[in-house]
Amino acid sequence: MNDIFDRLERVRGQISAAARAAGRDPSEVGLVAVSKTQAAPSVREALDAGQVVFGESRAQELIAKAPLLPSLARWHFIGHLQRNKIRKVLPLIELIHAVDSVDLALDIDRIAVELGLFPRVLLEVNISGERTKFGFKPDVVREQMERLLALPRIQVEGLMTIAPAGEHPDDARPFFAKLRILRDEIAAETGIRLTTLSMGMSGDFVAAIEEGATLVRVGTAIFGPRPKL
Repeated sequence: MNDIFDRLERVRGQISAAARAAGRDPSEVGLVAVSKTQAAPSVREALDAGQVVFGESRAQELIAKAPLLPSLARWHFIGHLQRNKIRKVLPLIELIHAVDSVDLALDIDRIAVELGLFPRVLLEVNISGERTKFGFKPDVVREQMERLLALPRIQVEGLMTIAPAGEHPDDARPFFAKLRILRDEIAAETGIRLTTLSMGMSGDFVAAIEEGATLVRVGTAIFGPRPKL
């Protein structure tokens, strides 16, 4: 067995164990294999091992890589999407994880009309308040939710966050819990079920699952150390 196959099996086992520990069905948690900076042959190895959902964060890399992989591969855009890259990225992806402003949402919606698409999106929330991170402030996303839900083309399916780096995986747990609570409060206020919580990466995805994540974004735990482009 190759390293990627072995690592994938290990991550899948950790996902199942974490879900069961939280009293959840493991099928409720999806795995996004973060393939940014990974060459197409490595992504193909993961695809051959049964992983079909991959996450990219750079538009140019996604545009170059996607045609090299079989159509079975499904792509999520997990990074900050520059507004001038929307038109090229939308036809390639099935979910945008990081809609981080009303202006970006409006541009995606407008271009989706022109392309005849109905993009699925998550709203990125800067739940920790770090100045270095993109994302809505929690109070702003609540204020803007009805406006965002009313846009005719984009389909808001949930929320996403990136927890601050910590020395221990449990350091991220309070931030994941805050995102889940925010999601539940918004759902109660709007009557709209936001079914997706994208949170947790290689170092903290177990804690994220225990706090309610439905998508985890795992890169180095699957592909090993990230090569430099």
